[in-house]
Amino acid sequence: METAPFILKEFKPFTLDSKVADAKLLFKETAFSHFPIVKNNKLIGLISKIDIDGIDTGEKKLEDFSYLIKLFFAEQSENLLELIKVFAANETNLVPVIKKNHTYIGYLDLIDILHVYNETPFLNNEGVVIALEKEIQDFSFSQVCQIVETNNGKVLGLFISETSGAIVKITLKFNAQEINEIIQTFRRYNYKVLSKHKEDFYLEDLKERSDYLQKYLNI
Repeated sequence: METAPFILKEFKPFTLDSKVADAKLLFKETAFSHFPIVKNNKLIGLISKIDIDGIDTGEKKLEDFSYLIKLFFAEQSENLLELIKVFAANETNLVPVIKKNHTYIGYLDLIDILHVYNETPFLNNEGVVIALEKEIQDFSFSQVCQIVETNNGKVLGLFISETSGAIVKITLKFNAQEINEIIQTFRRYNYKVLSKHKEDFYLEDLKERSDYLQKYLNI
């Protein structure tokens, strides 16, 4: 994904000479959690709304509070997942975009990026989402895809949602006519199915066998 179509320039960045009162006003008029500060058109960092709200005086300049400035950014060539990582890691809804030598270009709004992410096939297309668990040493992306595709399914997306010790948890989205066959194939390959699905007849079959055994023992 190219970031260029989503770079905003509606509000000019602060400078070190900007007054705290001006910063307070911008944060009051917008929903931004942070906003960039530049010097000679070079990004030097961002100031947060929380920090600005904590300053009593409005006449002082931002340079007087340089210890509150935090640096993070995205480059023009950043991909979608990296962008989301930057937003999440910095608990922000605005990320500045730079080019060579930290030259400031504009900023990205989290809402715009999430909208793009929502339009990806993984989220936008209809499909079955299944949560799986397996030992890390036995897990491979190619095997997961092969299990789906050999059962006439089509993988829409796959990612590791959690790792804990020797265990990995996988979130998979796919399209298929025979969902139950895919679920049972995962079990045959020693994947633990964490999510529940109405198409999954495995638990129902176990219950029926258990009920039958119970009746037999009661005879």
